[in-house]
Amino acid sequence: MPTTASNFAALCLVLFFLPAQMNTDYVDGFGLHSAEIADINSRDAAKVIWQDDEVESIPESLTHYMGREIAQTMHFSGSSWLIRESREQEERCSMLLANMGLRTEMTVCDMGCGNGYYALPIAEIIGHRGQVIAVDVQIEMLERLQQRMAEKNITNITPILGAYHDPFLEPETIDLLLMVDVYHEFSHPEPMLSAIRRALKPNGIICLVEYRAEDPKVPIKELHKMSKDQINKEYLANGFRLVREFDRLSWQHVMFFEKDGRSEEEISESLAESR
Repeated sequence: MPTTASNFAALCLVLFFLPAQMNTDYVDGFGLHSAEIADINSRDAAKVIWQDDEVESIPESLTHYMGREIAQTMHFSGSSWLIRESREQEERCSMLLANMGLRTEMTVCDMGCGNGYYALPIAEIIGHRGQVIAVDVQIEMLERLQQRMAEKNITNITPILGAYHDPFLEPETIDLLLMVDVYHEFSHPEPMLSAIRRALKPNGIICLVEYRAEDPKVPIKELHKMSKDQINKEYLANGFRLVREFDRLSWQHVMFFEKDGRSEEEISESLAESR
């Protein structure tokens, strides 16, 4: 393959979020079909992205946001913890599924889907005419998801390999976007929330689930918890409004947000003024 600026930039995008082993099913869009990629830090390896015939800067990762320290992304090597046998008893996951507002034929995004603990049952609930868009930044998580899809013969899930600043969702396509214990790990919260706003349909909803920082009995590290006040502070500043809450889970907040009607320009100006 000839060495061109576009190929180099595309390779940098792949380096940004792929480890040593590449599954070409996820990178055909970049015209790359084989590569030897060294072990890298996926957050810091690349600073450019190929898009629309231009090389653009990727925003710098944050370590803190609005007074909160940002947690590191859970590594795929710990994915077995996501499907531990005790999870239902600990977190009452079936109760969450029953109270998310799922309907047949919906398009649901599972942001930070991991190995599919929620994506798989959601796909079954919304039926074959519904669609789950499963986004993760680690290709190994998506490979585990695909293995579990094959085991259960589930075909209405589309895995997407996202970047830390962009989930690569199509505009106004998502009815419900689920984030379970993942938002607090976003190293680029404002670009990600902006991308989510654009991806939601006009009446689209975010279902945000985070471990309760207000409850010292929740056996999770403080860095991986969020308070309602902090969640509202960040989401209201980023163009959302709270529409309802569900408070019956054992360990987690469940908060539902919709777009607040402001334009991207108005939100950007407000965020800039608040810094």
